[in-house]
Parts: sequence; structure tokens; C-alpha cells
Amino acid sequence: MSMPRIETGETFTLLHPAASEAVPVLLNSPHSGEVFPEAFLARSQLSRQEMRRASDLYVNRLVERAVAMGSTVMFAHLPRSFVDLNREPLELDPRLIAGTLPVEANTRSLRVAGGLGTVPRVIGDQVEIYAGKLALDEALARIENFYLPYHGRLHRALAELHARFGRACLIDCHSMPSNSRTTGLMPDLVIGDRFGASCRPELVALFEALARQEGFRVERNQPYAGGYITECYGRPDLGWDAFQIEINRALYMDERSLEPHSGFPELARRLENMFAKFFAEQAFEFRTSDLHFYQKAAE
Repeated sequence: MSMPRIETGETFTLLHPAASEAVPVLLNSPHSGEVFPEAFLARSQLSRQEMRRASDLYVNRLVERAVAMGSTVMFAHLPRSFVDLNREPLELDPRLIAGTLPVEANTRSLRVAGGLGTVPRVIGDQVEIYAGKLALDEALARIENFYLPYHGRLHRALAELHARFGRACLIDCHSMPSNSRTTGLMPDLVIGDRFGASCRPELVALFEALARQEGFRVERNQPYAGGYITECYGRPDLGWDAFQIEINRALYMDERSLEPHSGFPELARRLENMFAKFFAEQAFEFRTSDLHFYQKAAE
């Protein structure tokens, strides 16, 4: 088994499988970042530990071994409380940002209404991150310097897979609390495909069946149907499939201390089995596309 090639930028790490082992799948973890800029910590009225509660902690570690099975893996360095990569570029909250917002800003989305725009105003149950407002220039600088480079590289990585295989599948990986005040106890996994709009139905059905074979309790699109990334990159009619998975945090971490517990290795193993089977079930299609790539390159 070949070692993956590691590509790092200020905002991301990208793990590339060996070319001979690659499959047209990219696992993305946009909310697991733990690099908190010092200026951000000084600006916030919350502690680093408090803001970590808003993140999908350790999800990158749960999925990174999929690179050994041929998947490209990408994850963010910065926390979602600083800039949220699973939002439109300009979902801006006028209650947080001082000044006249750009005319193209989306100030009316449900996410902005909840304080969870591209530059979030709150975490969790409406806990305010800042004591006052942010300057517009500060918000736009986060988008320019951190958000756009991440999405630029994600788009290029998917385009590279599509060019090689004729299609690409993005699996956007997240975690969720084990209990919600609105929906009660959560399942083990929630698979979101924007109610069928972002991915070919046979791919989602296959993934759900494999998850159930691994013993996971699974729901589809309830209460999470997929966010901006799933919606933006999911174009199944063009060969760009995308779906989101939400992993129950109680399966692998203590939700109070935020530390991984003894269930972490077992969950990682089950996810690894699930991904391996997902890739293997489509191996003929993957390798046929791969053969065409090499034949074309040799011409």
C-alpha cells in the first residue's frame, strides 16, 4: 500500500491517494478545524474551549484513513466559529457586521436568521461570540483569505477527479449532538442528499444500505438534508454527486469534556469498513474509468 501525498495550505490539508489506487470520491470535513487565530480569540468573549463545542471535533481523524482505500480526503484548519465554509460566500448577518453590506450579500437566509452566517454571530443555543459588532472589512477579509482559498482548492480537487474518471462524488462529513431539544435522541448517522437533488439515488441508497450492514441506525434528510457544500457541488446530471453525513458524537466522544472516549477506535473501524465496501461495490465502474484514463494518456 502506497503512502498518501500530503498537500497543505493555510486553510486546509488535502490527502491524495496513490494514483493507481484512486477512486473518484472526496471526503471533506469543513468543520473539524482547531487552529484558532490569536486575534480571533482576543476579539471573542468566549473561550477557545467554549467555541470548540461548535466544531465537528475529530471528524477529520475519523475519515482520514479512507485515503488508504483510494479516496481523496480534505479537511479545514480553521474553526467554523471563525468562518463557516458550509455557507454561501456572503451569507452576512447585519446584526453582527457594521457598515453597509455588499448588495450581493444574502442577509435573509434561515442560517443568517439563526446567527449562523458565513461569519457566525453565535454558537450553540444562541451564545454570542462577540460583545459588539465586527467591521465589514474584517468579515470580508476572512472570506477573502480563508473561505475562498478553501473552496477554490475543493472545487479544483473535484474537477481533477471528474476529468480523470468522468464523474466525482463528494461526501461532506460532519458530526451532530446525540440529543436535540427539537428532535430528541438522534440516530447514529444522518445522510443528506438535499431530498434527492444533489446525488444519484443509487449512490445514496448503496451508502445507506452499507451503513445499516455495519449496524448504524440511519435516517435520510431528517433533520439534516445537507448544507451549502452539498447543494453547491451536487450536480448529478453533470457527473458531480454530493451527499452529507452527520455522525452522532456520543459514538466517539464525551460531549461534556469534548475528549474522545473508548468508542473512538471501534467507530473508526466501522466507518472504514463502510467506506471500503462503498468503494468496492463500484470497483468495476471505477476501474473501467481508470482504464480509459490510462488508454487516453497513452495515445
